[in-house]
Amino acid sequence: MTKLRIIVSGGGTGGHIYPAMALIKRLKERDMIEDVLYVGTENGLESKIVTKAGIDFKTIKISGFKRKLTFENIKVLNMFFSSIGKSKKIIKEFKPDIVVGTGGYVSSAVVYAAHTLHIPTVIHEQNTIAGVTNKFLGHFVDRIAIAFKDAQDQFSEKSKIVYTGNPRAQEAAAIKANDRLKDFDLSPEKNTVMIFGGSRGAEPINKAVIDSLESFSKADFQMIFVTGRVHYDGVVKRIDEKYMSAPNISIEPYIDNMPEILPDLKLIVGRSGATSIAEITALGIPAIFIPSPYVTHDHQTKNARAIAANGAANILPESELTGEKLFNNVSEIMNSVDIQNKMSAASKEIGVPDASDKLISVLTGLVRK
Repeated sequence: MTKLRIIVSGGGTGGHIYPAMALIKRLKERDMIEDVLYVGTENGLESKIVTKAGIDFKTIKISGFKRKLTFENIKVLNMFFSSIGKSKKIIKEFKPDIVVGTGGYVSSAVVYAAHTLHIPTVIHEQNTIAGVTNKFLGHFVDRIAIAFKDAQDQFSEKSKIVYTGNPRAQEAAAIKANDRLKDFDLSPEKNTVMIFGGSRGAEPINKAVIDSLESFSKADFQMIFVTGRVHYDGVVKRIDEKYMSAPNISIEPYIDNMPEILPDLKLIVGRSGATSIAEITALGIPAIFIPSPYVTHDHQTKNARAIAANGAANILPESELTGEKLFNNVSEIMNSVDIQNKMSAASKEIGVPDASDKLISVLTGLVRK
């Protein structure tokens, strides 16, 4: 069996970091790592996540270009060239068989440096709309792994593209129903919907839930409402105490290890980030997506449309979001086993429960070459 010396780089957001971590985890499960090094930035989210996982971590200094022509961009350009030099030094010392980039500015320098040193390179694009870094790197890498088939239109180098799905999907697919609803004073036997606005929460979603709590409290199904830590105290102040103790409602600031609860849910309502979609479709869970309109190139809307196209999810734009519309959309699905089954089957058709293994096959193929 091939054992790899691998450098992985990705940073800035969890959407870039968690797929990288899922890939490393799967390589370790298959005993396919001789050594692994993660290259990120000192102040990025990756520095906390990667070091906490006990993975060797080195940093380079880099930042993104400003959208307007400014003097700052000259500094950024100089920093980019300097970071390529630092990346080359790291690569020469580590001697990897392959280098993988999962997005974010940091991966641009690391992967490009590996290319100039004639080391096999792969990038992974999680969204339907490719990020600036991956579009740049697409010209130089050996393979472009994509999580959405729609993303292939973002790259001119069609011969390099391979559809693997998102490694987070395989991580989620392995999770079984585990009665974790008991942790939130809910019954594992009752149908449950979870509504959340991402790790930080989203005020428009929170407002809509607050406005519809009376309806949810009378429903035949259960609801977990995840406000986001920064919003929780404000939400609690705005709602009637009776909803805090309603037997079919649980209001939480955040859920640690959230994927563990997914198999116990009949419906998920929230943002349409790439990681969420990978997990949801791997498990075949119906969804109502409320795409964030604040992300670059509105890629969450494009992500949501890709999943909704075959009936696996509904889309409720934030601009149209009200408490009444939210409840009506949720109850339509939660009160119909037929709709749930159809959406679940459609979701499983899209899901890639062996995404990590598919990506690993790409890596080993390049190394053998």
